[in-house]
Amino acid sequence: MIRIAVIGAAGRMGGRIITAIAEAEGVCLGAAIERPGTAAVGQDAGLTAGCGKLDIPIVDSLEEGLKSADLLIDFTFPEVTLANVEVCRRMGKAIVIGSTGFTPEQRDQVRAAATEIPVVLAPNMAVGVNLCFKILKDVAKTLGDDFDVEIVELHHNKKKDSPSGTAVRMGEVVADALGRDYNKVANYHREGMCGERSKEEIGMQTVRGGDIVGEHTVYFIGMGERIEISHRAMSRDMFARGAVRASLWLGDKEPGFFDMQDVLGLK
Repeated sequence: MIRIAVIGAAGRMGGRIITAIAEAEGVCLGAAIERPGTAAVGQDAGLTAGCGKLDIPIVDSLEEGLKSADLLIDFTFPEVTLANVEVCRRMGKAIVIGSTGFTPEQRDQVRAAATEIPVVLAPNMAVGVNLCFKILKDVAKTLGDDFDVEIVELHHNKKKDSPSGTAVRMGEVVADALGRDYNKVANYHREGMCGERSKEEIGMQTVRGGDIVGEHTVYFIGMGERIEISHRAMSRDMFARGAVRASLWLGDKEPGFFDMQDVLGLK
């Protein structure tokens, strides 16, 4: 039985993860952690999540929580995650990271920690999205440079990073398949007399509004035809279930840096 600690336990995503853990086999909730001063500290994590009493009180210390857990699931923010990774490294605990918005330098810090602990880092834990990554690679290789590539992503109005980590990863997958450097060809902004679209660029458009969980569409646009590959998330449950699946997979692994493509056997 793998004991999982969840940080951000009183948040929307934390509650869905706790519920997914309670519903899954082979795992159990080992600890639930929130920031010091949060009103939910001391409350039963299951009742807070809405999945029934679990007899696990929410605590305000990651170190204390990890003493009764084998790994941590972290869906916070890059700066917070990096601090949590350091705690996991120091305590020899694995970590599953669903936070988004990492800079290349921050990803390198996580990768460095993975030489000492097992790490899964993925911008999107949904099985369907990760299958899309594989499909996008194959489509881009087949179409080559004859099709323009544009990516449009939609999320709720509370999302802090833009574009989404999933959209960026889609762009990276396509750019790599086409032999391009994503950081050089990504175009996040068009306004005014910006000139003709270059053949190499990958356009990235962002929409924020309401309660949209997450939608991503990659357009391959040629002369007289267009291919659209889309994924729409209807609830956060798919991300939570993916994180639990990653935890089960990571449970017996040696230190290393992995993503959901590894977890799902898509590489």
